[in-house]
Amino acid sequence: MAAAEAGGGGRTPACLCVLCGLPAAGKSTLARGILSAAAEQEWRAVVVPYDDLIPEDAFLTRVEEDGVKLQYMIPFQHTEWKSHRQAVLQCVEQFLKRPEVFAEFPSSSLINGAAWERCIQALRHPEGLKPDRTPLLFLLDDNFYYPSMRYEVFQLARKYSLGFCQVYLQCDLESCISRNRGRTRPIPAEVILEMVKRLESPNPQKNSWEMQSVTLNTTDNVSKCDIQRVMELISWALTNPEADRLKCATSVVHRADQACRRLISEAMKTARESQVPSEQMRSLAAELNESKATFLHNLRKQFLQEASFIREEDVDVEHVVKRAVDFFDDSKKEILLRFIKEHK
Repeated sequence: MAAAEAGGGGRTPACLCVLCGLPAAGKSTLARGILSAAAEQEWRAVVVPYDDLIPEDAFLTRVEEDGVKLQYMIPFQHTEWKSHRQAVLQCVEQFLKRPEVFAEFPSSSLINGAAWERCIQALRHPEGLKPDRTPLLFLLDDNFYYPSMRYEVFQLARKYSLGFCQVYLQCDLESCISRNRGRTRPIPAEVILEMVKRLESPNPQKNSWEMQSVTLNTTDNVSKCDIQRVMELISWALTNPEADRLKCATSVVHRADQACRRLISEAMKTARESQVPSEQMRSLAAELNESKATFLHNLRKQFLQEASFIREEDVDVEHVVKRAVDFFDDSKKEILLRFIKEHK
């Protein structure tokens, strides 16, 4: 059964894991380590190498100087290059929809067909494993220096109820440039320098969808501990698909919001009965609402981060809401009592 079609207990656990960072930061090395660890877990795993899948011409901007045609490897904000990136995700999506179709890919002129065929060969069902329940892992290997690039992957995960996580490889510039020089096909140093200016690492505080991210310091190469951390992150993502987590979190927060509103209404009634001055009633309402907003934000963040479930029906939402709202009720009582004491 396709991951896109599976549902409930029949869903194929699947995860899209984004590997991002500067060129030569160690993404390919990390990917090989993850593949080895995934094989030990009997997962089906594959690296989606953007550099191999996107034709080299897509990275080149053609200019002419003194009548001589030159080519520069500058992919930044290149419209055609963006189309190639989108075509890679289209390939992944088509496989998710129809995993039995190995020979087709949606944009043959934008993707290296031979490279894609090599990728998906690794996803054939291994002998002796149950295909419907064998975890499926895509390691997307690219720089992903803009959040918008990573968000496209997140959207795909959410669309098909897949796990989603990110690994940011933090490596100092000098090490990246040095490693790049030793490559068979090094990229121009100026491209790396330009990428440093543009790179925006995952920021869970700013983007809640980047919550499931880890940062690895790979200046001294990738360690076994690094691989273990990533495997734990992926394992969590496999059992916490995005669509279900978000749906359940939204339900919990919505119900908690309703309960908090009732508690605030009761608090305001008690304050009036206690003859709190009208000008202070406005301050009380503002403080209670600010407390509620902070509470709901933290609740959603904690729920997305810590909840371990696959389907919303597996969670006792009412119980979760009651326990959470009890904490807000305590905070509400403290605020109310302070205002009443101040004006007795």
